[in-house]
Amino acid sequence: MPVANPTLPKLAPPSLAFRFAFFRFQPQILAGLTSGRTPIRSSRFPTLACPLSFLISYRFAAMRTASIIATVAAGVALARPGMDIKKLIADAQLQIRQVGGGGPSTELIGDLVHLRERQLTATGAAIRDILIGEASGQDVDTFYDESESARRGSEECESDDCCIWKHIADDLARQMVGTAGRCNSVARGAIRLGFHDAGAWSKSTGGTGADGSIILANECKTRSDNKGLEDICDMTATWFAKYKKFGISMADLIQLSANVATVSCPLGPRVRTFVGRKDSSTPAVKNLIPDPSDSSAKLFKLFGEKSFTPAGLVALLGAHSTSQQRFVDPSRAGSPQDSTPGTWDIAFYQQTLNPNAPRAVFKFQSDINVSLDPQTNEVWRAFAAGKRGQAMWNEAYASEYVRMSLLGVNNINDLTECTKVLPPVRPAFEQPDQDLLDKVMGSILNSDLVKQALEKGDKIPPAALLRP
Repeated sequence: MPVANPTLPKLAPPSLAFRFAFFRFQPQILAGLTSGRTPIRSSRFPTLACPLSFLISYRFAAMRTASIIATVAAGVALARPGMDIKKLIADAQLQIRQVGGGGPSTELIGDLVHLRERQLTATGAAIRDILIGEASGQDVDTFYDESESARRGSEECESDDCCIWKHIADDLARQMVGTAGRCNSVARGAIRLGFHDAGAWSKSTGGTGADGSIILANECKTRSDNKGLEDICDMTATWFAKYKKFGISMADLIQLSANVATVSCPLGPRVRTFVGRKDSSTPAVKNLIPDPSDSSAKLFKLFGEKSFTPAGLVALLGAHSTSQQRFVDPSRAGSPQDSTPGTWDIAFYQQTLNPNAPRAVFKFQSDINVSLDPQTNEVWRAFAAGKRGQAMWNEAYASEYVRMSLLGVNNINDLTECTKVLPPVRPAFEQPDQDLLDKVMGSILNSDLVKQALEKGDKIPPAALLRP
């Protein structure tokens, strides 16, 4: 099924999208300036070589959804750094000041606001560097060695703050992918739950933030903006009951679950993950969660209060790539927000812009509003730009979600990094039922068999095309 992309300007002046891309890929961009190409190579960046002119012109060709996935998969690989990162970052900071700034937030949050350099722990310094854009929010090559994997409950495991989280991550990951290899409703719910627990915080009102209160204060079932999270809240409570004797917090479980879910989705980033948050059963401040009908101005203000820029908001909204809505329009329950539900790809960015997107795609008005707003349109289009957009979005999302996962956390300096417990990235993926997927995306979804298969991440049964 052809996917017609909107017409893009042939050439645009350096602007928000340029500065966003330049900021996130500053070391790699500078390394390629003399050659005219931008080799993006680091243990925490997907390897990608692209013309520097891409960051100005944002061209992308029309292609069917299957081709988009294949192109993205082919363009993602992993490599080790081979450059003086500190020097390049310093040079990049000078360049950013010269082009006028912009891009993602560099605002510190939590206890990091008041701590001096000499007071920072290794973890505190690492998180600070992510927040100010001097380090990546992804880590694709730090794992447990087989020799490190101790038995749950053993003395060896108890002496390692991350050990129990390795057992939990493995347990959760097995429940988040279906027979088609796509992430399922458990993964989608976990990602949304992470947002809703952490997002109930703002600079002016305070609030709870990432402290587990969405479950501990029973907000899943008492707050209308959490509608649809009931099942994942119950499941997370069950996981917590299973593992709480090992000293974990609900707050950490919610955020780790979100990151396990993200990397379990094909093409998803491996977001750096920290534990040590404190739980609270204090109800969150109300009206801090976005609504699917919000204007772009309202969303910019809402997320600005959480320390995000409009560009950062655009990166976070991409999580809708794996979504299936149920309650915004109950008559279309089960409809995805792009034609590749359960795959962490940039079809969401492309099809939100495209007035001729596949008929099965359901668009939130709030997403449309942000995609068309002059403040964010160019960043949105940059993320929509094929394999280059995929790499840029993954890096942007990872850094922004590290920020999200720490909202309201006032002991950031005391946290422990446990990214090594996460599953590996899935940088290549081919839909096993692509022809069927193309067919069902061509019309409004009415088949319960199709909806159920997509929700479970399973292959679409051929019989689904024969009956509702």
